[in-house]
Amino acid sequence: MELQALATVAPLAGWAIHSSLLAHRLASARRDPLTGLHTRAAWTTHAERLIRRHRKAAVLLIDLDHFKALNDTHGHAAGDAALVATADRLSTWCGHNGTAGRLGGDEFVAAVQHLTAADTTNLTVELHQPLAYQGISLPLAASVGACQVSDLPLPALTDALAAADAAMYAAKGRGRRGQ
Repeated sequence: MELQALATVAPLAGWAIHSSLLAHRLASARRDPLTGLHTRAAWTTHAERLIRRHRKAAVLLIDLDHFKALNDTHGHAAGDAALVATADRLSTWCGHNGTAGRLGGDEFVAAVQHLTAADTTNLTVELHQPLAYQGISLPLAASVGACQVSDLPLPALTDALAAADAAMYAAKGRGRRGQ
């Protein structure tokens, strides 16, 4: 009787292990391996759901300033540390009220249920905090663009991203002019 039970349980155990491995691979594909943030596709799914559920949702696009210079001066490991620190700060800022992602390179994105000017200021201040790295202080800076989805004719994520992108480049321009 034990052999018959083993013959029944073995395939079930195999399927359970296989299912677990597939679930792990799927989850891994939806997370950026360096920062742990959502990839573009996973973030888009979460952001679209958030926009549908919250009338006052906002979308933010964040680009690290002077990232190439940081990499060139301090090395790629320092650049990776800056990306990880930015991801952690953005994720903490979003908390349970939003979702953060990494689009690639030094570009990040967030969608939050509600956004005030003070929220954007707080995020910008947090992203400008230096990073302690191997006994030195790395200067970090980021340009943040935001779009209130309710300001759009239609609440579409693509339009919100385009508006946040334009606002981010305007912020980047103000930073370069010292404003």
